[in-house]
Amino acid sequence: MNIKVSPEAQEFLSEVIEKHDVDDLHLQVMVKNPGTPIADCFLNFCERNEAPVDAYEFKQTNYSLFVSKNDEKYLDDASIDYDMTDTGGQLNIKAPKLKGEKPDEDAPLHDRVQYFIDAELNPSLAMHGGNAKLTSIDDGYAFIEFGGGCNGCGMAGQTLSMGMETKLLNQFPELKGLMDGTDHSTGENPYYTKD
Repeated sequence: MNIKVSPEAQEFLSEVIEKHDVDDLHLQVMVKNPGTPIADCFLNFCERNEAPVDAYEFKQTNYSLFVSKNDEKYLDDASIDYDMTDTGGQLNIKAPKLKGEKPDEDAPLHDRVQYFIDAELNPSLAMHGGNAKLTSIDDGYAFIEFGGGCNGCGMAGQTLSMGMETKLLNQFPELKGLMDGTDHSTGENPYYTKD
């Protein structure tokens, strides 16, 4: 993978690192909602031992830039630059692969449904620390698995039937319904607990 950091950005980030006066302080490029229209990326401070074990390391002048291998396909060919404006400087991260591409109408149904879940449904679930992913489509039914705050949540059934299913069936009339394939007994931090 490849990330380009301009000399101006390297200088600016080096100064920021030095001001914190923390031994072995580095930066990690983080990704939020990757592969969706609302995807975003940002820099986060991290000490070397806090970086993901499998991360790519891009050594700069006096710090390293870490990228998790999970984010590789979204941050490949990204660039970080520092531009001067009328009101001061501005750090810019450009990642052309960050938002992914919406599948074509003739793409497999699974790909189109997963993109819709990521783009239209997961942002709402993320407000409660949750997410959903498509596990399969069988006999016209889309099976999803809840994660995060939705796994074990006492309101997951209502979220599925009253919000997600309606939106999904309106978008994909070829589907018969939406089914929850989550083992909710494994939820570690549900947003709502059952009484």
